[in-house]
Amino acid sequence: MRSEALLSVRDLRIAFDGVEAVRGLSFDVRPREVLAVVGESGAGKSLTTRALLGMLPPGATVGGTVRLLGETHLAAQRGRRIALVPQDALSALSPVHRVGDQLAAAVRSVARVSRREARARAVAALDRVGIPDATRKARAYPHEFSGGMRQRAVIAMATINEPDVLVADEPTTALDEERRDQVLRVLGEQREAVGAALVLVTHDLDVVRQHADRALVMYAGRLTELGPAEEVLTRPLAPYTAGLLASLPEHARGRRLPTLPGTPPAPGALPAGCAFAPRCPLAAEACHHEEPEPVPVDERLVACHRWAQVPDLAVELFMEKPHASSS
Repeated sequence: MRSEALLSVRDLRIAFDGVEAVRGLSFDVRPREVLAVVGESGAGKSLTTRALLGMLPPGATVGGTVRLLGETHLAAQRGRRIALVPQDALSALSPVHRVGDQLAAAVRSVARVSRREARARAVAALDRVGIPDATRKARAYPHEFSGGMRQRAVIAMATINEPDVLVADEPTTALDEERRDQVLRVLGEQREAVGAALVLVTHDLDVVRQHADRALVMYAGRLTELGPAEEVLTRPLAPYTAGLLASLPEHARGRRLPTLPGTPPAPGALPAGCAFAPRCPLAAEACHHEEPEPVPVDERLVACHRWAQVPDLAVELFMEKPHASSS
């Protein structure tokens, strides 16, 4: 696998009261790429992105390293070299300050420019994301913006200082398909304009298929599979990835829509061995005793003892209820 990295995460561990929610996660983000992070709720996706931004909640114990071009103090780089596109634009914007003033404050937080210059940059940023009459709209308050305009405004704020990395945690949650596509188009245009990489957390595999260069699949706080998005989505190597894909309506084929059996384990109640083994139709004896480490397979990493049995079966594994474990 290529070693070139803009952002490098090594053996990331995040724990609360001694219980690990992210467990030894390692991956790179390459310049200008879109890395999608996918997995069920509780997989550790949002905690991972918060670690990238230096925004972990109080009480978190962190191990491992996160480096942005060699720099480890990411909180000091937030808004400058790495920036967040938040999920909820309304709560992300202050209701008592004008939108343009908030963007101008973001400029002045990293650059020694006059208030006039900062306001000019704010107006230009709003114009770039397609907000009409940006000079006038910059004087408006967030409640005077539509939901779509607020989302564009937070994208403008995230990109106004031309960061190296953008982090977007479920930016299209609860949006209809049309608005989702609009937000992703604007985000993609602005990312290209500033030359940033994007770490995109999403549950939507269609979004991964259409917008991501690589996909990182997480389960129970660990990497399950990492590789080129198209390959991961068309020829998964991990049974968990295959299960996510099997749950898409396109795989129902006139039958009842298959679902992943069971539920993800809580961080403090992980089973022995592979955390996915109790839900896996391919689980063998070793899977219940030994947790698999990620191994390279062509351009991918996969953490599964039985990965070689997956490609020929793929989503068909989950079309019927899984059978009892066998070797």
